[in-house]
Amino acid sequence: MMFIRKLIKNNKGATAIEYGLIAALIAVAAITAMKSVGGSVTSTFNNVNNGLKNT
Repeated sequence: MMFIRKLIKNNKGATAIEYGLIAALIAVAAITAMKSVGGSVTSTFNNVNNGLKNT
């Protein structure tokens, strides 16, 4: 009976899962931001490359 009470009071597993979910959400947000910034950075480098070719 004491074992079951300890399991009910133990929150370490739930906390680890919550931290995992937070880390996953941060990763998804970072990937999304990098994809949108990556497109504009690629465009900028292409413009610089074209400008250097024309001179």
